[in-house]
Amino acid sequence: MAIRLGEIAPDFNALTTEGDINFHEWLGDSWGVLFSHPADFTPVCTTELGTVAKLKDDFAKRNVKAIAISVDPIDGHHKWIEDINETQNTTVNFPLIADPERKVATAYDMIHPEADSKHTVRSVFVIAPDKSVKLTLTYPPATGRNFNEILRVIDSLQLTAYHKVATPANWKDGEDCIIVPSVTDEQIPELFPKGHNKIKDYLRTTPQPNK
Repeated sequence: MAIRLGEIAPDFNALTTEGDINFHEWLGDSWGVLFSHPADFTPVCTTELGTVAKLKDDFAKRNVKAIAISVDPIDGHHKWIEDINETQNTTVNFPLIADPERKVATAYDMIHPEADSKHTVRSVFVIAPDKSVKLTLTYPPATGRNFNEILRVIDSLQLTAYHKVATPANWKDGEDCIIVPSVTDEQIPELFPKGHNKIKDYLRTTPQPNK
């Protein structure tokens, strides 16, 4: 069964390149990005892991921990990390889960139903501090993931979790937001003292409230 938004992310114990972890305990009070790879030594994923390593500070300032998973064993992970560090000119600075028995991959519905090798599909899960799943994405093998877009989505998720706003198409951190329909016109001055623009009864914008 596919994991749906709002459900609690399955907990698990696993061996990683940074030691044994319990997933929920490892997350603690942080947000999390769990992203899967079909196998070690795959070219697109090599660039993705390198990119995430370079974005560590961007994730950290958003209180986000990144963790990757592949169904290959831990020895292969360590050898692959050497290649990633060399070819991507970085240092992998987050754990990579070894899941040779496919327990985590199965719990998160990462196994492609038509893959003879039973490798994982290339999935992304964004998980909130309460351990609920806030975003799921699945990419095809030939298309590298856009982690700047994932950071943008996290900005939106964190903003809309604490303020009665939504974010419009192509929104970026610092831009105007949409006031959610459940807020009445009478409530706006108290909730949004920076002012607002009423375009239609159902479309009202306001400067980003946490900036």
